[in-house]
Amino acid sequence: MDELYPLCFKPIFKERIWGGRSIERLYNKNLPADVPIGESWEISDRPEDASEIINGQFRGKTLTWMMQNHGPMMMGHSTSLNGRFPLLVKILDAQETLSVQVHPPAEKAAILGGEPKTEMWFITEASRGASLFVGLNNGVSKDHFIESINDGTVADCLFSHHVKAGDCMFLPSGRLHAIGAGNVIFEIQQNSDTTYRVFDWNRAGLDGKPRDLHIKESIESIDFEDFEPPLATFDIPSNLLPDAMRIVDHELFKVDHATWSEGFQFDLPRLDRPIVLGMHSGQLAIESNNHTVNLGPGEFVLIPAACRMIRMTVISEPAQFIVSIPQ
Repeated sequence: MDELYPLCFKPIFKERIWGGRSIERLYNKNLPADVPIGESWEISDRPEDASEIINGQFRGKTLTWMMQNHGPMMMGHSTSLNGRFPLLVKILDAQETLSVQVHPPAEKAAILGGEPKTEMWFITEASRGASLFVGLNNGVSKDHFIESINDGTVADCLFSHHVKAGDCMFLPSGRLHAIGAGNVIFEIQQNSDTTYRVFDWNRAGLDGKPRDLHIKESIESIDFEDFEPPLATFDIPSNLLPDAMRIVDHELFKVDHATWSEGFQFDLPRLDRPIVLGMHSGQLAIESNNHTVNLGPGEFVLIPAACRMIRMTVISEPAQFIVSIPQ
Protein backbone atom coordinates (compact mmCIF):
# COMPACT_ATOMS: atom_id res chain seq x y z
CA MET A 1 0.00 0.00 0.00
CA ASP A 2 1.27 3.49 -0.86
CA GLU A 3 2.49 5.34 2.22
CA LEU A 4 0.98 8.77 2.77
CA TYR A 5 3.04 11.83 3.66
CA PRO A 6 2.55 15.60 4.20
CA LEU A 7 0.88 16.98 1.06
CA CYS A 8 1.43 20.38 -0.55
CA PHE A 9 -0.83 21.81 -3.24
CA LYS A 10 -0.82 24.22 -6.15
CA PRO A 11 -2.94 27.28 -5.23
CA ILE A 12 -6.06 28.11 -7.23
CA PHE A 13 -6.39 31.87 -7.80
CA LYS A 14 -9.77 33.61 -8.00
CA GLU A 15 -10.34 36.98 -9.63
CA ARG A 16 -12.56 39.20 -7.49
CA ILE A 17 -13.68 42.81 -7.97
CA TRP A 18 -12.52 43.56 -4.42
CA GLY A 19 -9.13 41.82 -4.72
CA GLY A 20 -5.61 43.08 -5.33
CA ARG A 21 -1.97 41.91 -5.35
CA SER A 22 -1.22 41.41 -1.65
CA ILE A 23 -1.08 37.63 -1.95
CA GLU A 24 1.85 38.10 -4.34
CA ARG A 25 3.49 40.87 -2.29
CA LEU A 26 3.28 39.05 1.06
CA TYR A 27 3.63 35.42 0.02
CA ASN A 28 5.52 35.53 -3.30
CA LYS A 29 2.79 33.70 -5.19
CA ASN A 30 2.91 34.08 -8.97
CA LEU A 31 -0.48 35.70 -9.63
CA PRO A 32 -1.96 36.16 -13.10
CA ALA A 33 -1.02 39.57 -14.43
CA ASP A 34 -3.26 42.65 -14.46
CA VAL A 35 -6.28 41.20 -12.66
CA PRO A 36 -7.45 41.69 -9.06
CA ILE A 37 -6.96 38.41 -7.19
CA GLY A 38 -9.13 38.21 -4.11
CA GLU A 39 -8.76 34.54 -3.17
CA SER A 40 -6.06 31.88 -3.24
CA TRP A 41 -7.66 28.50 -2.63
CA GLU A 42 -4.86 26.62 -0.87
CA ILE A 43 -6.62 23.33 -0.08
CA SER A 44 -9.83 22.54 -1.91
CA ASP A 45 -11.84 19.41 -2.64
CA ARG A 46 -14.63 21.01 -4.69
CA PRO A 47 -16.09 19.39 -7.84
CA GLU A 48 -15.01 22.36 -9.96
CA ASP A 49 -11.80 23.17 -8.02
CA ALA A 50 -9.75 20.22 -6.82
CA SER A 51 -6.30 21.09 -5.45
CA GLU A 52 -3.36 19.47 -7.26
CA ILE A 53 -0.54 17.87 -5.26
CA ILE A 54 2.93 19.31 -6.05
CA ASN A 55 5.24 17.08 -3.97
CA GLY A 56 6.20 13.43 -3.63
CA GLN A 57 4.92 10.32 -5.37
CA PHE A 58 1.37 11.65 -5.67
CA ARG A 59 2.50 14.78 -7.54
CA GLY A 60 -0.13 15.63 -10.18
CA LYS A 61 -2.94 13.82 -8.36
CA THR A 62 -5.74 15.87 -6.84
CA LEU A 63 -7.10 16.01 -3.32
CA THR A 64 -10.33 14.59 -4.74
CA TRP A 65 -8.39 11.60 -6.10
CA MET A 66 -6.70 11.10 -2.73
CA MET A 67 -10.04 11.08 -0.93
CA GLN A 68 -11.50 8.63 -3.43
CA ASN A 69 -8.52 6.26 -3.33
CA HIS A 70 -7.13 6.72 0.19
CA GLY A 71 -10.08 8.21 2.09
CA PRO A 72 -9.77 6.23 5.36
CA MET A 73 -6.00 6.89 5.53
CA MET A 74 -6.58 10.57 4.83
CA MET A 75 -9.32 11.04 7.41
CA GLY A 76 -8.75 8.56 10.27
CA HIS A 77 -11.28 9.34 13.00
CA SER A 78 -12.41 12.59 11.35
CA THR A 79 -15.56 12.68 9.25
CA SER A 80 -15.48 13.41 5.54
CA LEU A 81 -18.15 15.50 3.82
CA ASN A 82 -19.95 12.99 1.62
CA GLY A 83 -16.58 11.52 0.72
CA ARG A 84 -14.84 14.87 0.25
CA PHE A 85 -12.27 16.58 2.45
CA PRO A 86 -14.38 18.58 4.93
CA LEU A 87 -12.36 21.83 5.02
CA LEU A 88 -11.73 24.51 2.40
CA VAL A 89 -8.66 26.67 3.09
CA LYS A 90 -8.10 30.08 1.50
CA ILE A 91 -6.05 33.27 1.64
CA LEU A 92 -8.21 36.36 1.08
CA ASP A 93 -6.99 39.78 -0.09
CA ALA A 94 -9.69 42.39 0.50
CA GLN A 95 -8.51 45.65 -1.03
CA GLU A 96 -12.11 46.82 -1.10
CA THR A 97 -14.96 45.96 1.27
CA LEU A 98 -16.76 42.73 0.42
CA SER A 99 -20.52 42.43 0.06
CA VAL A 100 -22.66 42.00 3.16
CA GLN A 101 -23.46 38.30 3.10
CA VAL A 102 -24.51 35.24 5.05
CA HIS A 103 -24.05 31.49 4.76
CA PRO A 104 -27.04 29.27 5.51
CA PRO A 105 -27.25 27.05 8.60
CA ALA A 106 -27.64 23.36 7.84
CA GLU A 107 -31.40 23.29 8.41
CA LYS A 108 -31.92 26.27 6.08
CA ALA A 109 -29.41 25.11 3.46
CA ALA A 110 -31.39 21.90 2.97
CA ILE A 111 -34.51 23.94 2.19
CA LEU A 112 -32.79 26.60 0.08
CA GLY A 113 -30.73 24.19 -1.99
CA GLY A 114 -27.35 25.44 -0.74
CA GLU A 115 -24.58 24.18 1.51
CA PRO A 116 -24.02 25.24 5.13
CA LYS A 117 -20.81 27.06 5.91
CA THR A 118 -19.16 27.83 9.23
CA GLU A 119 -15.78 29.54 8.98
CA MET A 120 -13.05 31.45 10.79
CA TRP A 121 -10.82 34.36 9.77
CA PHE A 122 -7.26 34.85 10.99
CA ILE A 123 -5.97 38.29 9.98
CA THR A 124 -2.37 38.28 8.75
CA GLU A 125 -2.26 41.95 7.65
CA ALA A 126 -4.58 44.88 8.30
CA SER A 127 -4.18 48.44 7.09
CA ARG A 128 -4.72 51.35 9.45
CA GLY A 129 -8.44 51.60 10.21
CA ALA A 130 -9.33 48.19 8.74
CA SER A 131 -12.57 46.67 10.02
CA LEU A 132 -14.66 43.53 10.05
CA PHE A 133 -18.46 43.75 9.94
CA VAL A 134 -20.02 40.91 11.93
CA GLY A 135 -23.48 40.37 13.33
CA LEU A 136 -26.04 43.05 14.11
CA ASN A 137 -25.96 46.11 16.28
CA ASN A 138 -27.78 45.49 19.53
CA GLY A 139 -31.55 45.80 19.12
CA VAL A 140 -31.77 45.54 15.32
CA SER A 141 -34.86 43.45 14.60
CA LYS A 142 -35.72 41.43 11.53
CA ASP A 143 -38.32 44.01 10.49
CA HIS A 144 -35.84 46.85 11.01
CA PHE A 145 -33.25 45.04 8.91
CA ILE A 146 -35.71 44.41 6.06
CA GLU A 147 -36.59 48.12 6.11
CA SER A 148 -32.88 48.96 5.89
CA ILE A 149 -32.58 46.89 2.70
CA ASN A 150 -35.41 48.84 1.14
CA ASP A 151 -34.06 52.25 2.12
CA GLY A 152 -30.34 51.52 1.57
CA THR A 153 -29.21 51.80 5.21
CA VAL A 154 -27.98 48.22 5.79
CA ALA A 155 -24.58 49.53 6.91
CA ASP A 156 -26.22 51.20 9.91
CA CYS A 157 -27.38 47.79 11.16
CA LEU A 158 -23.96 46.11 11.14
CA PHE A 159 -21.71 45.71 14.13
CA SER A 160 -18.04 46.30 13.37
CA HIS A 161 -14.58 45.74 14.88
CA HIS A 162 -11.43 47.69 14.10
CA VAL A 163 -8.83 44.97 13.65
CA LYS A 164 -5.10 44.35 13.43
CA ALA A 165 -2.85 41.52 12.31
CA GLY A 166 -3.26 38.53 14.64
CA ASP A 167 -6.95 39.08 15.35
CA CYS A 168 -9.37 36.21 14.75
CA MET A 169 -13.11 36.05 14.13
CA PHE A 170 -15.28 32.94 14.25
CA LEU A 171 -18.33 32.94 11.97
CA PRO A 172 -20.95 30.27 12.53
CA SER A 173 -23.38 29.82 9.69
CA GLY A 174 -26.17 32.37 9.96
CA ARG A 175 -23.87 35.22 11.08
CA LEU A 176 -24.18 38.30 8.87
CA HIS A 177 -20.74 39.54 7.82
CA ALA A 178 -18.50 41.51 5.49
CA ILE A 179 -14.73 41.88 5.32
CA GLY A 180 -13.66 45.51 5.33
CA ALA A 181 -11.06 46.96 2.95
CA GLY A 182 -7.40 46.51 3.81
CA ASN A 183 -7.48 43.00 5.30
CA VAL A 184 -5.47 39.93 4.31
CA ILE A 185 -6.93 36.81 5.90
CA PHE A 186 -6.33 33.09 6.29
CA GLU A 187 -9.79 31.49 6.10
CA ILE A 188 -10.64 28.01 7.37
CA GLN A 189 -14.17 26.94 6.49
CA GLN A 190 -16.49 24.07 5.89
CA ASN A 191 -16.17 22.69 2.39
CA SER A 192 -18.96 24.85 0.94
CA ASP A 193 -19.28 27.59 -1.64
CA THR A 194 -22.77 28.90 -0.84
CA THR A 195 -22.94 32.64 -0.19
CA TYR A 196 -26.05 34.80 -0.11
CA ARG A 197 -25.44 38.52 -0.72
CA VAL A 198 -27.86 40.89 0.93
CA PHE A 199 -26.11 44.22 0.18
CA ASP A 200 -23.20 45.14 -2.10
CA TRP A 201 -22.52 48.81 -1.30
CA ASN A 202 -24.16 49.80 -4.62
CA ARG A 203 -21.13 48.65 -6.64
CA ALA A 204 -20.84 47.26 -10.15
CA GLY A 205 -19.34 43.81 -10.71
CA LEU A 206 -16.51 42.85 -13.05
CA ASP A 207 -18.92 43.09 -16.00
CA GLY A 208 -19.96 46.63 -15.07
CA LYS A 209 -23.38 45.54 -13.83
CA PRO A 210 -24.62 45.22 -10.24
CA ARG A 211 -23.99 41.76 -8.84
CA ASP A 212 -26.96 39.56 -8.03
CA LEU A 213 -28.39 39.80 -4.55
CA HIS A 214 -30.15 37.00 -2.69
CA ILE A 215 -32.55 38.88 -0.45
CA LYS A 216 -35.05 36.10 0.23
CA GLU A 217 -32.37 33.49 0.93
CA SER A 218 -30.42 35.90 3.12
CA ILE A 219 -33.43 36.78 5.28
CA GLU A 220 -34.14 33.07 5.71
CA SER A 221 -30.53 32.41 6.77
CA ILE A 222 -29.59 35.35 9.03
CA ASP A 223 -29.51 34.79 12.78
CA PHE A 224 -31.47 37.83 13.98
CA GLU A 225 -30.44 37.21 17.58
CA ASP A 226 -26.72 37.49 16.81
CA PHE A 227 -25.82 40.84 18.36
CA GLU A 228 -22.32 42.37 18.53
CA PRO A 229 -20.21 39.18 18.55
CA PRO A 230 -16.67 39.53 19.98
CA LEU A 231 -13.38 38.68 18.34
CA ALA A 232 -11.98 35.28 19.26
CA THR A 233 -9.91 35.23 22.44
CA PHE A 234 -6.43 33.77 22.92
CA ASP A 235 -6.81 32.68 26.54
CA ILE A 236 -7.21 28.90 26.28
CA PRO A 237 -3.95 26.89 25.98
CA SER A 238 -3.81 24.32 23.19
CA ASN A 239 -3.95 20.69 24.27
CA LEU A 240 -2.08 19.76 21.10
CA LEU A 241 0.95 22.07 20.76
CA PRO A 242 3.28 23.82 23.22
CA ASP A 243 3.37 27.63 23.18
CA ALA A 244 0.05 27.65 21.37
CA MET A 245 -3.49 28.81 22.06
CA ARG A 246 -6.84 27.32 21.07
CA ILE A 247 -8.71 30.01 19.10
CA VAL A 248 -11.58 27.92 17.70
CA ASP A 249 -13.15 24.93 19.42
CA HIS A 250 -16.22 23.88 17.45
CA GLU A 251 -18.00 20.64 16.60
CA LEU A 252 -16.81 20.99 12.97
CA PHE A 253 -13.15 21.91 13.45
CA LYS A 254 -10.59 23.13 15.97
CA VAL A 255 -7.93 25.77 15.30
CA ASP A 256 -4.77 26.52 17.29
CA HIS A 257 -2.30 29.36 16.85
CA ALA A 258 1.39 28.86 17.74
CA THR A 259 4.46 31.08 18.00
CA TRP A 260 7.79 29.25 18.18
CA SER A 261 11.40 30.42 18.37
CA GLU A 262 14.24 29.39 16.05
CA GLY A 263 15.59 25.91 16.68
CA PHE A 264 12.50 24.76 18.62
CA GLN A 265 11.56 21.18 17.82
CA PHE A 266 8.45 19.22 18.73
CA ASP A 267 7.29 15.70 17.91
CA LEU A 268 3.55 15.78 17.40
CA PRO A 269 1.99 12.44 18.36
CA ARG A 270 -0.20 10.72 15.84
CA LEU A 271 -3.78 11.95 16.19
CA ASP A 272 -5.52 9.69 13.68
CA ARG A 273 -7.02 12.89 12.26
CA PRO A 274 -5.83 15.04 9.34
CA ILE A 275 -4.00 18.25 10.19
CA VAL A 276 -3.88 21.43 8.09
CA LEU A 277 -1.01 23.76 8.96
CA GLY A 278 -0.59 27.27 7.51
CA MET A 279 2.39 29.60 8.05
CA HIS A 280 2.04 33.35 8.33
CA SER A 281 5.63 34.14 9.37
CA GLY A 282 8.98 32.38 9.70
CA GLN A 283 9.84 28.94 8.36
CA LEU A 284 9.01 25.48 9.64
CA ALA A 285 10.12 22.00 8.57
CA ILE A 286 7.56 19.18 8.79
CA GLU A 287 8.92 15.59 8.74
CA SER A 288 6.76 12.48 8.61
CA ASN A 289 6.97 9.07 6.94
CA ASN A 290 10.46 9.88 5.56
CA HIS A 291 9.23 13.01 3.80
CA THR A 292 10.16 16.59 4.69
CA VAL A 293 8.24 19.73 3.75
CA ASN A 294 9.68 23.20 4.36
CA LEU A 295 6.99 25.84 4.81
CA GLY A 296 7.36 29.61 4.53
CA PRO A 297 4.85 32.44 4.87
CA GLY A 298 1.60 31.82 3.00
CA GLU A 299 2.26 28.10 2.53
CA PHE A 300 0.00 25.29 3.74
CA VAL A 301 0.37 21.56 4.20
CA LEU A 302 -2.18 18.79 4.72
CA ILE A 303 -0.88 15.98 6.92
CA PRO A 304 -3.02 12.85 6.40
CA ALA A 305 -4.30 11.01 9.46
CA ALA A 306 -2.21 7.94 8.59
CA CYS A 307 1.08 9.82 8.98
CA ARG A 308 3.20 8.49 11.83
CA MET A 309 5.21 10.68 14.19
CA ILE A 310 5.30 14.25 12.89
CA ARG A 311 8.47 16.19 13.71
CA MET A 312 8.17 19.99 13.54
CA THR A 313 11.38 22.08 13.52
CA VAL A 314 11.63 25.87 13.38
CA ILE A 315 14.04 26.99 10.65
CA SER A 316 13.62 30.74 11.12
CA GLU A 317 11.72 32.76 13.68
CA PRO A 318 9.26 33.87 14.67
CA ALA A 319 7.52 30.79 13.32
CA GLN A 320 3.85 31.70 13.57
CA PHE A 321 1.24 29.36 12.20
CA ILE A 322 -2.28 28.02 12.58
CA VAL A 323 -3.19 24.36 12.85
CA SER A 324 -6.69 23.18 11.90
CA ILE A 325 -8.15 19.78 12.67
CA PRO A 326 -11.53 18.60 11.32
CA GLN A 327 -13.70 16.74 13.81
